[in-house]
Amino acid sequence: MKPVVAITVGDYNGIGPEIILKSISRRAIHRTCTPILVGPASAFLFYARRLKLKVELLPVSIDYKDAHDIKQTLAYRRSPVLLIPLVESSQLPRSAISPGKTSAKAGNAAARAIEEAVCLAKAGIARAIVTAPVSKKAMHRARVNFPGQTEMLQHLTGSPRVAMMLVSRTMRVGLVTIHVPIRKIPKTLSRQLVRERIKTIHEALITDWRIRKPKVAVLGLNPHAGEEGDLGTEDKILIKPVIKQMRATNMNVDGPFPADSFFGSYAPGRFDAIIAMYHDQGLIPLKMSSFGKGVNVSVGLPIVRTSPDHGTAFDIAGKGIANPGSMIEAIKLAAQIAKNRGLTTNNKRSDGSGSQSRKLHRRTKK
Repeated sequence: MKPVVAITVGDYNGIGPEIILKSISRRAIHRTCTPILVGPASAFLFYARRLKLKVELLPVSIDYKDAHDIKQTLAYRRSPVLLIPLVESSQLPRSAISPGKTSAKAGNAAARAIEEAVCLAKAGIARAIVTAPVSKKAMHRARVNFPGQTEMLQHLTGSPRVAMMLVSRTMRVGLVTIHVPIRKIPKTLSRQLVRERIKTIHEALITDWRIRKPKVAVLGLNPHAGEEGDLGTEDKILIKPVIKQMRATNMNVDGPFPADSFFGSYAPGRFDAIIAMYHDQGLIPLKMSSFGKGVNVSVGLPIVRTSPDHGTAFDIAGKGIANPGSMIEAIKLAAQIAKNRGLTTNNKRSDGSGSQSRKLHRRTKK
C-alpha cells in the first residue's frame, strides 16, 4: 500500500507552493505515495494558475480514523485534471499573497501547516510529512520563535532527541550542532551532545535506511582535527573519548577526521553516514555534490519528516522557474523511509515489541 505523505505549504511568498505543485504533477510521485497538501487553498490555487497547471483541490476533513477516505477520493480520477486532497490549516485572502515579500501572515501560515501535518502524522493518517521551505524571519515576525523547522518539529512531537541529516545520492551528512552561530559552537559542544547525535544517527541508519551494521565517520571540529591539542582541544577531550566509548559498544564509528582531507579524498560507499560538528562543515560539500537534489531529514523523531535542502528563494518566487528536484527527492525519500519503518515495526512486532509505533497511531488531535 502506498504511504500517505502530508506536504506543507512552506512560506507561500517563496517557491514552496510552486515546487510542490510541480512535484505532485509527476506521475512518479503518485506511483510512490498518496500526497496530501496542507496549507491555505488560496495559495496553492494562486500558483497553480500562474503555472497553468490543471489541478483541482479536494478539501478533506480530518475527522476520520485513517487514510481510507482519501484513497477512495483519489480512486475516481477520470479526467485530465489532477485531483489532490487538501487539509486547509489556515485560510488566506488571495490579496495577502505577494511573491518575494517577507510577511508575518506567511510565517503564521507556514507554522499552522506544520502543526496540522504533525497532527495528521500523530493520528496515523499520514505516514510521513514533507515540509516546504520557510522564512525564519517571517516566522519570527509571527512570533513563532524556533531556530528552524527541525527544532519546531522536535517540540511538537515531544522528542527527547533529534538530529538533522542531509542526504544525497552519494552521501549522508548528520550534524552535531544545527543552527548555532560559529562563535558559540565550541561552548555548545559537549561529550553528551556528541554521543547523543552519533547514537540518534546510527539508529536512524538501521530503522530508516535498513542498514544492519552502519559505518559512521565523525569529523573533527578544528583544522587537522586539533593536531593533538595544538590547534584546539575539543577534538581530543570531547570527540575522541565519545568515539572510543561507541566503539566499545560494538558500533562501527571512526574518527575524528580532519574535514578538509576527509572530503578531499571521499569515496561514496566507504561510510554510511558522516557526522559533522557544525552546519557549514558538512553541508557545503554535500550541496556541492548533490546537484540540487539534496534532502533534509529529521532523524530521531517518532514521525517521518523530510524537506528540500534549500530555502524560500524569494528572488525567483512567482516566476515559474524554480527547480523542483530537491522537493521531488524529499517526497520520494519520505515515502521510502515510511515503508522502511513499517518493515522494521513489523519485524519488531513479531518478537513482541513495536509498542511505540502503536502508541503513535492512537494519538489524535484534541
